[in-house]
Amino acid sequence: MSMILSASVVRVRDGLPLSASTDYDQSTGMQECRKYFKILSKKLSQLPDRCTLKTGQYNINFISSLGVSYMMLCTENYPSVLAFCFLDELQKEFITTYNMMKTNTAVRPYCFIEFDNFIQRTKQRYNNTRSLSTKMNLADMQTEIKLRPPYQISMSELGSANGFAHLSVAEYKGTGKISAAPHQRLEPVTLPGIVSFVLSLLCGALNLIRGFHAIESLLQNEGEDFSYVIAFFLGTAACLYQCYLFVYYTGWRNAKSFLTFGLICLCNMYLYELRNLWQLFFHVTVGAFSTLQIRLRQPQGKSPDYNV
Repeated sequence: MSMILSASVVRVRDGLPLSASTDYDQSTGMQECRKYFKILSKKLSQLPDRCTLKTGQYNINFISSLGVSYMMLCTENYPSVLAFCFLDELQKEFITTYNMMKTNTAVRPYCFIEFDNFIQRTKQRYNNTRSLSTKMNLADMQTEIKLRPPYQISMSELGSANGFAHLSVAEYKGTGKISAAPHQRLEPVTLPGIVSFVLSLLCGALNLIRGFHAIESLLQNEGEDFSYVIAFFLGTAACLYQCYLFVYYTGWRNAKSFLTFGLICLCNMYLYELRNLWQLFFHVTVGAFSTLQIRLRQPQGKSPDYNV
């Protein structure tokens, strides 16, 4: 009998489960598939936005969008077009119900467990195809899958020593080469992110102006300390680099943002005699705020041309 057995919602960047259907099947096959769910959830950021893993009598399908992945387990004979329509319906409802800030800042597993009610209702509808709504446009999904089929994850890839690291540059039908991590697109910019970007530019400009003033003072008075000039320009570079990290994805992005914030703090500590407490507080606070926004703006789990 073809049917959907379970589904879950997982955060892409760290594999944190946000919600899942309540499953009562404790068979050996189901237990094995739950292990595959956990393995895949840790590697979602390295995988294409739409994938299928065939595990014998079961299939695992998932799609990713805006930092969240929607995974489902079904029998091997369940139609692929219905499976991805099911996932697409979960995606639309979840995005409508929960904003991006909540999913990005969630710290507890299954903190949106109430979404299980919608998962269960939708699963029941898709397991009884006669009750499916006529508004579903299966033709569009069939065309989408035909033009850009799901990436087929093999069992050998699942058990390889290096995990899925090589999949980020693997050939993906319909999209050519998947971009390597440094070229991933980031999630849409939020209002706090724009504010942090502007404030970082402002801090960089203030440091730059003070640096030129320090050079002028140094030329006029030979006794001036040249290290102040270095501190101002290092502060400028740190602020501008925070802007770069916010706009573009790079390797070790979060670690770089914390190191950059540390440099901002050190520069302001050294410039303690040239700035009052309010100025120091402003520069350090902006640096901390920008670091937080860099941390919150994660890579998209979905390629830019995904239009299901």
